[in-house]
Amino acid sequence: MKTTETKKTSTKKTSTKKTPAKQTESKGRTIKAKSDAAEGLRELFIDSLKDIYWAEKALTKALPKMAKNATSENLITAINEHLTVTEGQVERLEQVFEILGEKASAKKCDAMEGLIKEGESIMEETQEGAVRDAGIISASQKIEHYEIASYGTLAAFALTLNEEEAAALLQQTLEEEKDADTILTEAAYNTINFDASEDEDIKDEE
Repeated sequence: MKTTETKKTSTKKTSTKKTPAKQTESKGRTIKAKSDAAEGLRELFIDSLKDIYWAEKALTKALPKMAKNATSENLITAINEHLTVTEGQVERLEQVFEILGEKASAKKCDAMEGLIKEGESIMEETQEGAVRDAGIISASQKIEHYEIASYGTLAAFALTLNEEEAAALLQQTLEEEKDADTILTEAAYNTINFDASEDEDIKDEE
């Protein structure tokens, strides 16, 4: 009799453990689309263009602030030159919209907003000089890498949709973003990061 009761208890426990596991697996598998969600690649392409259009326009406001807070002449020059390039990229995006027969309009880019805020935070958390310059480069390169990924995807979308003229313009911007990233890397490795490291060594000696 005792043996039978033990087996029954064991069976009940096993069955209780399995039920919640199945319920958990069924939750959170899909995200409900918005009413205006893109249904085709062309719609996704245009939506993504609006996203990067907002991002570039926001960057034209953020770059002067970075230049103002930088101290390295090379870095200031690089930022100001990229500002001019970015303004041209905004105009190029407007050309892409025109080619597609769409009105150039911006849709808030959460990713770029976050990257710009992170850059501002880095400037607030570093003392003016080589260390802040290193932080500005770090923030700028994160922005460049986001843009490289975005323009690479947009160019691929355009080619898939047989929008070759738009693809060529987007590819041109992609190459500019890659060049900007290289310039920032060279500025970091040639002087700024080492200057920031020397500042740290001086503090340690004190």
